[in-house]
Amino acid sequence: MLTEKQKMLAGQWYNPLDKALVAEREVSRRYQHQFNQSSPDDAVLRRSLLSHWLPDTGKHFYIEPPFFCDYGSNIHAGNKVFFNFNCVVLDVAPVHIGNNVFFGPAVQIYTVNHPLEPIKRRTLLEQALPVVIGDDVWLGGGAIILPGVTIGAGSVIAAGSVVSKDIPPGVVAAGNPCKVIKLITE
Repeated sequence: MLTEKQKMLAGQWYNPLDKALVAEREVSRRYQHQFNQSSPDDAVLRRSLLSHWLPDTGKHFYIEPPFFCDYGSNIHAGNKVFFNFNCVVLDVAPVHIGNNVFFGPAVQIYTVNHPLEPIKRRTLLEQALPVVIGDDVWLGGGAIILPGVTIGAGSVIAAGSVVSKDIPPGVVAAGNPCKVIKLITE
């Protein structure tokens, strides 16, 4: 029999009110509170908090506070990743971020789904699907990335876009729903 966490990470319907999951989120909240309240002069403290709170990040990983996430442990980021102010990553499922990725302010990544049917939603069960962001991606301010989406390497997501389907590599995509508007040529 799988634990609720195992179900969560396997993309199955799970109970987010499971005591172990609630405890993990509470630990994350303590780290994010300390991080978000820290002074810009506290670079050593910030690095220490991030190494415990988001342990799987590469070199030159930087976040402008405030930053919010569910767990932190499900965020996997490469080198040279920058999150601007007020980003949200609901990392119930894994969020894989490549190298050289830039997040504009208020970018939001959601991995959580809820049942569409009202009676099923009353059960409070959730399902999570991973998000993958390739190398050299730039997400413009206010972009929203929905569960299960992959954004291909080198792509740009325009500010305010809602990404509900995969985006291929090397394109500029915009809108709600987000669609490819042009190829990037070098």
